[in-house]
Amino acid sequence: MLAYTVLVLLVAVERLAELVVARRNAAWSLARGGTEYGRGHYPPMVLLHTGLLAGCLLEVWSGQRPFLPWLGWPMLAAVLGAQALRWWCIATLGPRWNTRVIVVPGLPLVGGGPYRWLAHPNYVAVVVEGFALPLVHTAWVTAFCFTVLNAWLLAVRVRCEERALTLCRVAA
Repeated sequence: MLAYTVLVLLVAVERLAELVVARRNAAWSLARGGTEYGRGHYPPMVLLHTGLLAGCLLEVWSGQRPFLPWLGWPMLAAVLGAQALRWWCIATLGPRWNTRVIVVPGLPLVGGGPYRWLAHPNYVAVVVEGFALPLVHTAWVTAFCFTVLNAWLLAVRVRCEERALTLCRVAA
């Protein structure tokens, strides 16, 4: 359980690094006339993602969840793959990547990197991480709860992003 705790803490540090990048990128976007959309769903999103990390630790430690190699190792590989995909998205979008929905008018859509194949590859990473991280150590309740709540939140988020991009295209 100690190694799993370290893994979850490393993911938390990674999330903090994302927030540093996002804050810098938000300033870049806003300085170029960017507009933020969907502020209302951002606090629940932060709460849900914080709850994922806390739930992983709480369920494993309080429920004495075992590490099952046949499940844990593939889920760890999925978590690492999700992290790689997330940072590929961040690198591809550059200063346009953000944890918030901020659109800078006049900028074309990005069509490189993982965006060649997927409209929202970062959310693929979020979905995979959301079920895989808890299942590394059989925290199935956390995996289930996060997945269900995240499905609802992502539906709201994707609609928000699509609407924001459409409004910017119409305005341009």
